[in-house]
Amino acid sequence: MKVLVTGFEPFGKEKINPSWEALRKLPDEISGAKIIKKQLPVTFKGVKALLPELIVEMEPDIVILTGQAGGRPNIAVERVAINVMDSTREDNEGYKPEDEPIFEDAPAAYFATIPIKRIVKALRSERIPAMVSNSAGTYVCNTAMFTALHTIAIRNLSVKAGFIHVPYAHEQVLEKAVASMSLRTIKKALEVSIQASLGL
Repeated sequence: MKVLVTGFEPFGKEKINPSWEALRKLPDEISGAKIIKKQLPVTFKGVKALLPELIVEMEPDIVILTGQAGGRPNIAVERVAINVMDSTREDNEGYKPEDEPIFEDAPAAYFATIPIKRIVKALRSERIPAMVSNSAGTYVCNTAMFTALHTIAIRNLSVKAGFIHVPYAHEQVLEKAVASMSLRTIKKALEVSIQASLGL
């Protein structure tokens, strides 16, 4: 079994992205499955170009995408990705789409195919705050989730995929009055999520 796990580079004014900082510390194998760790750019066009290449090249059994959701207090396992790019701020290339489809002639939405309820239950059993989220937003995270699921669908691949949002890391909120989570806990959450996706 192979699990492709992705995190994002920093964006906005942040110096780190907790999705990548936690992900890069994961072991290379979890419960017998090979863990492939890749960083994605926080760019709409970059994600649309890179993710299909990674999925085809790496031939994973499971794809778990992760990203930062600053201000959220818990691990958020996303249920659905929608076919729209709409942002009030520029991505890391300076691109700011408004009401644009991610892919023309693609479905309006895709549901995650990883076991979202099982993941949340497993996380809570480890005393990690978690929830199912019904909106991955319309920024690059949603584009990544939609791109992965669309790639799998049009190529008729037998691959499960989904997206997990993580909170700010503690070091990002030293001067902010918002929720955060330790990188150690985020890393543990990703391990638990992978195990739950593997059916363990």
